[in-house]
Amino acid sequence: MDINERLGLIQQVGEEILTHEELKTLLETKKKPVAYDGFEPSGQLHIAQGLLRAINIGRMVDAGCHFKMWVADWFAWMNNKYDGDLEKIHKAGEYFIETWKACGLDTSKVEFVWTSEEIGNKEYWTKVIQIGRNSTLQRVLRTTQIMGRSEKDTLSAAQIFYPCMQAADIFHLKADICQLGMDQRKVNILAREVGPKLFGWKPVAVHHHMLMGLQAPPAPVGEGDGVERAIAMKMSKSNPNSAIFMQDTPEDVVRKIKNAYCPEKQTTENPILEYNKYIVFNKLKALHIERPAKFGGPLDIASYAELEELFAAGKLHPMDLKSGTAAAINELLEPVRKHFSKGKPAELLEQVRSFQITR
Repeated sequence: MDINERLGLIQQVGEEILTHEELKTLLETKKKPVAYDGFEPSGQLHIAQGLLRAINIGRMVDAGCHFKMWVADWFAWMNNKYDGDLEKIHKAGEYFIETWKACGLDTSKVEFVWTSEEIGNKEYWTKVIQIGRNSTLQRVLRTTQIMGRSEKDTLSAAQIFYPCMQAADIFHLKADICQLGMDQRKVNILAREVGPKLFGWKPVAVHHHMLMGLQAPPAPVGEGDGVERAIAMKMSKSNPNSAIFMQDTPEDVVRKIKNAYCPEKQTTENPILEYNKYIVFNKLKALHIERPAKFGGPLDIASYAELEELFAAGKLHPMDLKSGTAAAINELLEPVRKHFSKGKPAELLEQVRSFQITR
């Protein structure tokens, strides 16, 4: 695979890349660059964390990256997930990995690194302190959205220290590429600021799109920040009806999508179109629409561009689009349901479901 093909794969992942020039140079000079993502283990996965993440990681691996997944169990502890119960957090981490495997991700090509196994490393803490010493408190507080918090929230001292640790993760893992969501960009920018001075390099940031929730988006406030608005609209575990979960029943999926926001002819800020753009057309060859002959009959749509054109022209009704999308999502979730229907995966899922979720 040549440089342009590798670049093309990564560009499919990155809604924002800081910077394209640096990424191209990296691929030209390093045969197998290290890319990383990280996650706090907590709760059940929704499709943005499950299907979409598996798609993105797979592309990074196909582009020739050595992919490290940082299982941030200590970070979940600091952020008060499961009331700080590390045993429950660890089980949730195992469930996440098992889910990606069920999605078709070749987990043998991903290196999973648990924070709890690295936290005793003196070199790690040296990096954390170096970053803390070279960052103001105000600068660190501006990154708190990475935890799903804001500067206005009442934060514990552990949560204030969290961004310095996340920035240190990048250099501890020797990551050339930070492949995280747009909501994590502020800490990646912090790492890019301090990296050259403290560690001799700065990482390339490849920020993926955050999938919308199913609810109507909030009204715009002034000019606003595109990233802040995307964060406000993203799929969230805290509102179960706004998200499709990896273990939702077929009936759950149909009900949630049927009630979803999907204005006729609207192609922007439309979650049903987003699910097709970022998931369905990356996993299936076509979107099948089953509809009566009087409304045009069955339809097979071969690309997202075709779908958007049909919908914008009013040639595809929202309810028909919802019906086809629900069927496609259920098709993609069926292998996951089967995987967790018996044996150790079923036991693991039952354990995670029994845990009480805390913010």
